[in-house]
Amino acid sequence: MKRIKYFFIFAAFCFQITNCGGKMPSELADMVLINGNIATMDRSNSRAEAVAIKGDIIMDVGSNRQIDRYVDTDVTKIIDLEERLVVPGFIDAHVHFEGGGSSLMEVRLNSVTELEEIQRRVKEKVDEVGEGVWIDGGRWDHEILPGGKWPTKELIDAVAPKNPVVLSRVDGHSSLVNSLVLKISGITKDTQDPHAGKIVKDPITGEPTGILKETARRLIKRPRLSKEERYNNEKKAIKLALQEAARFGVTSLHNLTGNFEIFQELLNEGELTVRIYACASITKNSETLTIYKQWQKRFSNNNHMIKFGLLKGFIDGTLGSGTASFFKPYNDDPTTTGLPTMTQNELNDLVAFADKEGFQIGIHAIGSKGNNMVLNAYEEALRINGRRDSRHRIEHAQVLVPEDIPRFAELGVVASMQPTHCITDKRFAEKRIGKDRCKGAYAWKSLLNANAKIAFGTDWPVEPLNPVEGLYAAVTRKDRKGEPGDGWFPEEKISMEKAIELYTLESACASFEENIKGSIEKGKLADIVVLSQDLFEIPEDKIMDTKVVYTIIGGKIIYSSIAGSGSKK
Repeated sequence: MKRIKYFFIFAAFCFQITNCGGKMPSELADMVLINGNIATMDRSNSRAEAVAIKGDIIMDVGSNRQIDRYVDTDVTKIIDLEERLVVPGFIDAHVHFEGGGSSLMEVRLNSVTELEEIQRRVKEKVDEVGEGVWIDGGRWDHEILPGGKWPTKELIDAVAPKNPVVLSRVDGHSSLVNSLVLKISGITKDTQDPHAGKIVKDPITGEPTGILKETARRLIKRPRLSKEERYNNEKKAIKLALQEAARFGVTSLHNLTGNFEIFQELLNEGELTVRIYACASITKNSETLTIYKQWQKRFSNNNHMIKFGLLKGFIDGTLGSGTASFFKPYNDDPTTTGLPTMTQNELNDLVAFADKEGFQIGIHAIGSKGNNMVLNAYEEALRINGRRDSRHRIEHAQVLVPEDIPRFAELGVVASMQPTHCITDKRFAEKRIGKDRCKGAYAWKSLLNANAKIAFGTDWPVEPLNPVEGLYAAVTRKDRKGEPGDGWFPEEKISMEKAIELYTLESACASFEENIKGSIEKGKLADIVVLSQDLFEIPEDKIMDTKVVYTIIGGKIIYSSIAGSGSKK
């Protein structure tokens, strides 16, 4: 009987192999991409034609002939790339994901240049929601409004006298509110500025103008929503944001704000279509840090979909709001050098405490003094606690003094930068701080020449989520409409190859994940993006016309612009 049993097992095995073209089932790919122009970001195998995927892992990368051995037409899904450019899935190293999704539901004022258009869009929202309902939105930029002047509450009062309205500036560090919000919040001419914040007041009357900067925004008294209402609103926003990420080829992101419990719920429901590296606020509270350590363990075993470990803090504001911290006063406002959030000693203590507990730290710093203070704090933590592979980060690292540039590599600090900030801020940067200080602004090439690590992102919704805009900014340093010449401080431009690497492999490195993603390489996660144009060959003024054809995460097509692909569109 045993001989008969083994005979049938052997026969079934042979039948299985025969039906797979003589190949073992374990050797067959679930999906292959062929006839591609694949930029792998793998330094040992930088270009390829085809990729084989099994489950969520890349089986192999090579020529069409090499990959053919993994194919059986009855088993394997074959995608002919038709020589399109293929890159690793984009990893956005700095994004506010829930905020980005929320912005899609609010009054959107990006790139608005006329005051009447702001009023029109607010009035449109008032008509939609009715009187008395809170209205949020923004992303306005006073630098492109008439005269480059800050708007005032009267602009909104005229069309929304009975609706509380809060419209954030494009950088998210200042808000325009109407008179009703000021009244509800008890903000008057007698209200004192909070620490690290400013209530802008009319120089003649002393009355608040409606502009609240930095921590002054916390004075806004909003209606209290229930925990369930807040959760549902955030979940709705994140679902919208997931669609945007898929459309733009973002397969991983470092989420700098938000409730990442929602990501776990979406993962459980099978709806999470982006990998999350989550952060929380930096603290010296031991009990809170204990909870953070529990989160690290909890989110360590979910197929690389959610990871926690970055602690975020702030040392200053932004260049656009005039609150970034500098050594010398602003050129256009000599009364201020910015609004630092704490002293050097306070920052040192905070960083050293969290570093000792083994956490990665990312501190927001825009101005040259702010960046210097953060580097000093990291250096002090290294002196106190010893050197380790901490990969501490400076979020933005926008304006640097020359002597601080080599310190990034010396201290092992990652510059988490957003290239589109350069082409947005260059409109007013020289007015704010002068041309000489701008030589150290968005200094990607100088940092790379000094062997610093850089991770690219967008800061969405401050800037658009689309990584292609960031690539354009990094290689041109020109505004989005294009302009003659070589770009703003062209010596800081980088190559397209390097820009893509900073948006993929180096961003993976910034979250300690370079061994599992960031390049199209055997054994790594199958996170892949197919693009409509060859970014290496097209003229620079055509770069932003490039669209995503396929977004693949973990071997699954989650977005396609091609009809009938069976994926989300």
